[in-house]
Amino acid sequence: MNTYKTDDEYYTPKHAWEDIVRFIPKDKVIWEAFKGNGDSAEHLRQLGFEVLCDDEDFFKSQAKGDIVVTNPPFSKAKAVLERLVELDMPFIIILPCFKITTRYVREVFRGKERDLKVIVPQKRINFVKPGLLKSKCSFDCFYYCFRNPAMEDLPNLNFA
Repeated sequence: MNTYKTDDEYYTPKHAWEDIVRFIPKDKVIWEAFKGNGDSAEHLRQLGFEVLCDDEDFFKSQAKGDIVVTNPPFSKAKAVLERLVELDMPFIIILPCFKITTRYVREVFRGKERDLKVIVPQKRINFVKPGLLKSKCSFDCFYYCFRNPAMEDLPNLNFA
């Protein structure tokens, strides 16, 4: 049963994962925790990754795989981040860039700032919206990365 807002029904185009393929560890099993229409998991498989993806409720299910790589519902960003940190799993998730300045992001990652990194995409991600031939996103997103072994040597994020 889909309990997300209709506004959350935006799916990840393949190019969004192609653009960051070098940051996704090849030797880890990916958990695509928000199945959506299933395309994201299929895109990741086409890029050579082993992917676990099902219809289980992310907030109630046990952790799967080695790293979460997903585009979660943006309206649930706070709860998603809290749950991911609670699971203590490495992750790469797509969220709007303005989320980085929210109080809850600072609170969720307090004391764990060294484990949080951000990838800034080369261009805006235009998500796939059911019923539209072409979707034009009106905001930018970052890839929020936590304890990703493929990014250990990259610069850390610093909060003012």
